[in-house]
Amino acid sequence: MLSRPALFFATLLAAALGVAPLAARAGAQAEEALAQSVVTVLSRAISDRPVPADWESHTDAQAFVETMSRRLASRVPDEAERRELLRSVHYEATRAGLDPQLVLAVIHHESGFKKYAVSIADARGYMQVMPFWARVIGAPEHNLFHLRTNLRYGCVILRHYLDREGGDLYRALGRYNGSLGRPEYPTAVMAAMQRYAPGAAPVAIGVSVGLPVVR
Repeated sequence: MLSRPALFFATLLAAALGVAPLAARAGAQAEEALAQSVVTVLSRAISDRPVPADWESHTDAQAFVETMSRRLASRVPDEAERRELLRSVHYEATRAGLDPQLVLAVIHHESGFKKYAVSIADARGYMQVMPFWARVIGAPEHNLFHLRTNLRYGCVILRHYLDREGGDLYRALGRYNGSLGRPEYPTAVMAAMQRYAPGAAPVAIGVSVGLPVVR
């Protein structure tokens, strides 16, 4: 079995060669002591609210779902599943005050759009949420492989890290991936955001995302 550093560099090499890695790419989000006030706020934020039935009728949501559905067809072949994923991404991202393109970019790198992905650190689902979060801010019975539950947790956690870092997306992404201080993950996610921007080329399986120069 490869060590974590070896697996990490093997994944990077696979991406560089244009080969889609089989394992999820998530790092290990660190479990940290949170003030009770923070726990209360996060617990309220993950309270379950289904995607409103008319959500896709909103102009921005409709455009997002239509555009991204075409572009993600090779990654999520089933159209109904793909549209449900995109509706949920748009709703949960908007609810958390995040850019839906950012959430797609995180999913791209964390799980490769695999609903049941599990990392070597035991992070789970689309957004590779660590199980300790259910115990800290949710409930042990919360299923992190459930679409809406996973996206709700992932978006709330990323929003928490973004607030903690004073809006510094680069550092927030590092915390989310458990790689704070290292450039690879936040740089790659920011690059992927451009790939999911309207008008960009469709995202194909096995095509790596180029990394911009970090300044």
